[in-house]
Amino acid sequence: MHITLEADYAVRIVHCLAAAKGQRMDAKAIAECTGVTLRFSLKILRKLVTGGLVNSFKGTHGGYELASQPE
Repeated sequence: MHITLEADYAVRIVHCLAAAKGQRMDAKAIAECTGVTLRFSLKILRKLVTGGLVNSFKGTHGGYELASQPE
């Protein structure tokens, strides 16, 4: 089975958000945590938000978090 690089990065991002234990993370922190470039992280995060896996929040206390508990 072959997995695309984008899918691999998406799994890394979801894992990083799950490890944050409900804390919001900004895109820059997610990019640093996963080793994915910021630009590509934003692209994948947009798809994860559209798919309902991740919630996004705007503003100074904004960021990203998982839409449901990782369990």
